[in-house]
Amino acid sequence: MADIIRFLLLHNQLLEHFLQIVLVLLTLKSPKKKTSPDSRSPAYQKIQLDPLPKLVQLEKKNHQELLQAYLLEHRKPLRPVKHRKGNSVPPETVCPVCGAPHNYLYDNNGSRGQFLCKICQTSFTFPEHHFLVDFLCPFCGHRLVNIKSRKQFKIWKCVNDQCSFYLDNLRKLSLADREIYQNNPHRFKLRYIFREFTLDFLPLQKASPDLPKNFDLSRIKASSHLLGLILTYNVNLGLSLRQTAAILREVHGVACSHVTVKNYTAAVAKLIDPFIRHYDYQPSDQICGDETYIRVAGAWHYVYLVIDCLTRRILAFRVSATRDTAAAIRVIDDVLAKFKKIPENLTLVFDGHPLYLLAQYFFAQRDIHFNVERVIGLKNDDEVSRQYRPLKQTMERYNRTFKRNYRDTNGFACEGGSVAFLTNQIAFYNFLRPHQSVGRGQVPVLIPALSAMPNMPARWAKLVELAQQYILDLQSA
Repeated sequence: MADIIRFLLLHNQLLEHFLQIVLVLLTLKSPKKKTSPDSRSPAYQKIQLDPLPKLVQLEKKNHQELLQAYLLEHRKPLRPVKHRKGNSVPPETVCPVCGAPHNYLYDNNGSRGQFLCKICQTSFTFPEHHFLVDFLCPFCGHRLVNIKSRKQFKIWKCVNDQCSFYLDNLRKLSLADREIYQNNPHRFKLRYIFREFTLDFLPLQKASPDLPKNFDLSRIKASSHLLGLILTYNVNLGLSLRQTAAILREVHGVACSHVTVKNYTAAVAKLIDPFIRHYDYQPSDQICGDETYIRVAGAWHYVYLVIDCLTRRILAFRVSATRDTAAAIRVIDDVLAKFKKIPENLTLVFDGHPLYLLAQYFFAQRDIHFNVERVIGLKNDDEVSRQYRPLKQTMERYNRTFKRNYRDTNGFACEGGSVAFLTNQIAFYNFLRPHQSVGRGQVPVLIPALSAMPNMPARWAKLVELAQQYILDLQSA
C-alpha cells in the first residue's frame, strides 16, 4: 500500500513538472510584426473620395465640312488611315464628335478599345464613350483616363505627372513610405480619381408604389379577429408557424395548419407594404443605418435598415442578395424621399463600410448633398465615434430585436418570404409596438384609429383596413 502511494506522489510530481513546461511555452511571446493601416480588412479601409471633375461639352462637328476645309487650306485631300494587319478599327466604329467613319480612325492603344479621329483629333472609346462630354481633372485640367470598369461604375484617373494634386500627395510621403511606393504603388492613393456611375437609377423619383394585384382579403375563410390573432402570435410574440397553428388549435379551438398561417401572413405583408413604405414619417435629423444578415435559399442575404433615432421609426428597409453600392443607394434614396425638402446639413450615420461613401458620391454627382459619418469598431477611438455612437447603438438595439424574432424561422426558401417577414416586423415595430424610449405606452407612429382599438388583434385588423383604404385611394386617384 505504501509503495502505491509513493508511486502516485511521484506521478503527480512528474505531471506538475510537465504542466509547468507547457505553461512556459504558451506564455512565450514572439515579436509582433508591424502592420500598416492597409493591412486591415478591406471592408473597413478608409476610402478617399475626391471632388467632382470638370465637365466639358464637346462641340458637335461634321466630318464632311472638316474635310472640305482641309482641302481648301492644304490644297490636297486628307487621306484615310492605312491600317496595318491585325491593327484595324471595327467597321461599325464612328467618331462621336464629327461622325467620321472607321477608315479615318486610328487604333490609339493597341486594340484595347481607344481610338483617335484623324479629322477632328478626338480620342474616345467605343461604344462605351460618354458622348460629347469630357472629364477633366479639377486640379490640372488634364483629360481623365478610364482605367477600370466595375459592375456599377467606371473609374477615371488623372495620369498627368505634373498634376498639383499628385505632386502635393507625393510631397507629403515620408522617406520610408516613398520606398514602399516605389515597389507597391497600389498601396497609396496619390492621383486624382473619379467614379462615373453606370446605374440605371434616377434618385428621388416620386413614383407610385407597387400595388398588389389581389389585395382583397374578404375571400379568405378567416375572420378579421382570427387574422389579427395569427399576426399577434406570429409577429408580435415571435412564435413559429407551427407554434402559431398549435396555439390556435389547442387554445382557441380553430383548425388551422402552419401553411395557412404562412399564406395569411404573406398576404397581409403584400397588402400593407405600400402603406408602411410610403407613410409620411416626418423624419428628424438623427438618422442611422446598418445591415444585418439572414438566410435565403441556403445563402446569406443582407437586410439594409435605416432608423430615425429620435422617434424610433424605421424609415427604410431592403433585402439584397449582395452587399454593394447599388443596394446602399436605393435604401438611402428611400430615406431621402421621406423629406419634403432635404435639410442643408443632413447627416446619415453608418458603419465603416465604404459603400455608403460611394453612395454619397453617387448622389453628389446628381446635385443631392448630405453628410455621411462612419462609426467604426466597438471603441470610441476617434471623435466621430464618440459623437455618433449613441445613434449607432439605437440601430444595433433594433438589430437584436430583429434577430430574436428571425431566429425561429431558420431562414427562408425564397426572397419573397424574407421580404414578407421583414414587412410585418417593421409594421409591428412602427405602428403597434409600445416603446419605453418614446413614452410609456406610446408607439413610434401614433394613429388614433389604431389606439382606439381594445386589443392587439383588433389593431392588426384595423391596420389591414387602413392599408386597404390607402390602396383604394391610390387606385381611384
